Amino acid sequence: MLQMGADLCPLVLVPPRGTFFLFLLYLSLGTSCPQNCQCSDGSGLMTVHCSSKNLKEIPGDIPKNTVFLKLNANQLTQIPSHAFSGLTLLQELDLSQNTIEKLDVAAFQGLSSGLRLLDLSHNHLQSLPKEALVKLKAKIRLAHNPWHCECALQEVLWELKLDPVSINEMACQTSVREEAIGKPLVQVLDSGANFCSSHHKTTDIAMFITMFGWFAMVITYIIHYVRQNQEDARKHLEYLKNIDPGPLAMGGAPSTALELE
Repeated sequence: MLQMGADLCPLVLVPPRGTFFLFLLYLSLGTSCPQNCQCSDGSGLMTVHCSSKNLKEIPGDIPKNTVFLKLNANQLTQIPSHAFSGLTLLQELDLSQNTIEKLDVAAFQGLSSGLRLLDLSHNHLQSLPKEALVKLKAKIRLAHNPWHCECALQEVLWELKLDPVSINEMACQTSVREEAIGKPLVQVLDSGANFCSSHHKTTDIAMFITMFGWFAMVITYIIHYVRQNQEDARKHLEYLKNIDPGPLAMGGAPSTALELE
């Protein structure tokens, strides 16, 4: 039998320093919270409340396991590229009641298809970059923004999954069609109006004017060419008339040799 002597000590397993550091880092990612915000982790669903904190920028230390993120009622004016990169578990994002005027093309890049709701209502948006939203599968709230109703906006909205609750609250503050100003966008479209048809009509008119200009230039050139040739022909005829025709042309007598015969 193996007996433990006095000089033997119990074996203690000590994890490598690198492993211990990674463990602490993993814990910190799940428990950190942006300054002045409140974070709650109930049933494994991390909720981050940053409402009404006078924020002018998106916090950079949002926990990676955040599921619900509320950034409403702040002073955000734009959403920069990759603002929410790494938040792969995010399901709801509330950006309402800010002063957002611009969305960068890659503003929501990195959010997974798990995002269910994006609230951009009550902001200062007039238009939307198509590339920023078309890949999202979430319901999107866009009510109470000063929209400029035109073909580009109509084409973007055709490809989005709009929240049916707030879709009737999207109104045209300005528009390429005067009759649409001040009216709900859905009502304008339901009436048969098509912002893109007027856009195509304007394009067709511009093309017609361009083609007519080219046609007029060609006609002008042809007329100038014909007139120039006529002038050259007239000068040539006058030149021929001024040449001495000679005795034969004037009906003169035959040569002296023939008279002698």
